[in-house]
Amino acid sequence: MTIRIKSNQKTTVPSQEVLDDKQWYIVDVKGKTLGRVATQIADILRGKGKTYFTPQHDCGDYVVVINATDIRLAGNKMDTKLYRWHTGYPKGFRERTAREIMENKPEQVLFDAVRGMLPRNRLRQDIIKKLRIFPTEAHTHSAQSPKPLEL
Repeated sequence: MTIRIKSNQKTTVPSQEVLDDKQWYIVDVKGKTLGRVATQIADILRGKGKTYFTPQHDCGDYVVVINATDIRLAGNKMDTKLYRWHTGYPKGFRERTAREIMENKPEQVLFDAVRGMLPRNRLRQDIIKKLRIFPTEAHTHSAQSPKPLEL
């Protein structure tokens, strides 16, 4: 059985040169809501706003996030949202509230939110490596001259 493609149904695939041209953006999340910011960052990391976006390629850009300690959670989620995991040992079930996580490692809350919004496929690990989160305004990527991006 052969598959015929009509002349008006053509799929274009971006070249490797186009895919390798990645931009660096810097995002200040001070006073922003966690879920809304995480959705927009995930779209930038995947490259959903680009004209040559294809789900099977890594089309996205790099994102540097600053001021992760000042991110907001809507409603009463700071005390009611739970982060759960298992260590792998007997009786290894652990859970912490968002407030406890924010006190110890504030960038972890945003990282988990963005990672959860990425597709569960082989590209997920490569996409999440392009996200850099810093708790304060100081960051180590000034050499890449990231463009400021307002979300």
